Amino acid sequence: MSRYQIAVIIGSLRKDSFNRKLANAIVKLAPPEFSFKQVQIGDLPLYNQDDDGNQAESVKRLKDEISAAQGLLFVTPEYNRSIPGVLKNAIDHASRPHGQNVWAGKPAGILGASTGAVGTALVQQHLRNVLAHLDVPTLGQPEAFIQVRDGLFDEVGNIGEGSRHFLQNWMDHYVAWVKKIAA
Repeated sequence: MSRYQIAVIIGSLRKDSFNRKLANAIVKLAPPEFSFKQVQIGDLPLYNQDDDGNQAESVKRLKDEISAAQGLLFVTPEYNRSIPGVLKNAIDHASRPHGQNVWAGKPAGILGASTGAVGTALVQQHLRNVLAHLDVPTLGQPEAFIQVRDGLFDEVGNIGEGSRHFLQNWMDHYVAWVKKIAA
């Protein structure tokens, strides 16, 4: 049985997104005591503080799934050099109303893939700033700004041979981080 349940939050809604593929592939590099559940964020209404007293069922589900997790894994693209709106909306919902922030204290890791040369460096920095405000301890090193190239994924969707060592190292650090913070 898994000892660490990790909520995976993907910052893209696109079915064939590189970041969804990355999320599906990287979790296979984790040890068996870790299990991963992708949290649905595409059905959330736009955050409106007027709704704090009567949150939608999709918001309650999101908050329950985050609350049940021992850690967080954000896998996100970079939109206009920042956080995709759908991801920011989910972050806002699960941190509100004031005093009911379900993100707080959960160890997090951030990854992202892009066809651009700098990968997702800016979104990761912006996300770190937001998560710091929400009291989410976030893995600082190693960073992983992944450029999507041929061979990143193999023919069945696993991490390709050329990237496996690097991403296994990232996962090993993430696992140690979660165990340290969640202890």
